[in-house]
Amino acid sequence: MRKIAIYGKGGIGKSTTTQNTVAGLAEMGKKVMVVGCDPKADSTRLLLGGLAQRTVLDTLREEGEDVELEDVRKEGYGGTMCTESGGPEPGVGCAGRGIITSINLLEQLGAYADSEDLDYVFYDVLGDVVCGGFAMPIREGKAQEIYIVVSGEMMAMYAANNICKGIVKFAEAGGVRLGGLICNSRKVDNELEMIEALAAKAAEIKGVRRIISLPDIRKSIDMSGNKSLAEIARILEGVQLFRKNLFSPDHKETGLTLVLEQDVDPDAVIEAVRKLIAETPKELALYQIGMPLVSQTLARLKEEALQSAMSAAEETVIGLMQGTRR
Repeated sequence: MRKIAIYGKGGIGKSTTTQNTVAGLAEMGKKVMVVGCDPKADSTRLLLGGLAQRTVLDTLREEGEDVELEDVRKEGYGGTMCTESGGPEPGVGCAGRGIITSINLLEQLGAYADSEDLDYVFYDVLGDVVCGGFAMPIREGKAQEIYIVVSGEMMAMYAANNICKGIVKFAEAGGVRLGGLICNSRKVDNELEMIEALAAKAAEIKGVRRIISLPDIRKSIDMSGNKSLAEIARILEGVQLFRKNLFSPDHKETGLTLVLEQDVDPDAVIEAVRKLIAETPKELALYQIGMPLVSQTLARLKEEALQSAMSAAEETVIGLMQGTRR
């Protein structure tokens, strides 16, 4: 079982990143559990189809300690298991301690047991608060890898720097390491350069095996052409959306999808694509398909059939007239 914690400041996109990653793993057939460690309790909402989930702390407040695993864990998209730690009532208590309580309860209820057959556990953790509870996945080895969602904004980088300090402090005791930085671009000036500089510094942390930044992700997939189409297709084979739309089953053909505006003339687009295909070197075999082309072809065939029928009818009428004259 691989245990991963996604950290980042509030609003940086860590919950969206976590849920999209989990959804992709679920489509690959992996069994995943998500533990939301954010008082907003929005770490699993997308996986649950937009529905809010009753949190662990709310359940304990309402029902006491006599709870079952099904009371605090719901099944979401693709069979993912979803749990929200929640937080205290406003102005009362510590949200960090709520995370400690929730994770301990999940362990007691057997959420991490071998019988659950989990492939991944994801912790979605608020990163701009540095109290002990929010550091629990780092401090007590609940997570093996930490990924930080960051942008070029000052507060996002400040939070990422604090999280890295926590990893340095607990790396040996907790056995945790920094897996990488995830750039959620906010179009800040020199954003990529600043994050690369931060990643370079983070790479010096003891226990860091590799830093994955935006350029590294691009290089790892290598859509620029150094890898063959078959190699790239094999990398993406597990994702149903890609498998159905981006490449053929034998990995020898790929597709480009053009999504048309509502008011556009499809015939004009078809002709433009035909011109582009004609200008492309013949070594690259290109084919044009799609409903606009089907509709155009059917319309042409219908017109040709109608003209042929009219010609045949005209010839028949002429023949009958000539026969009458005789």
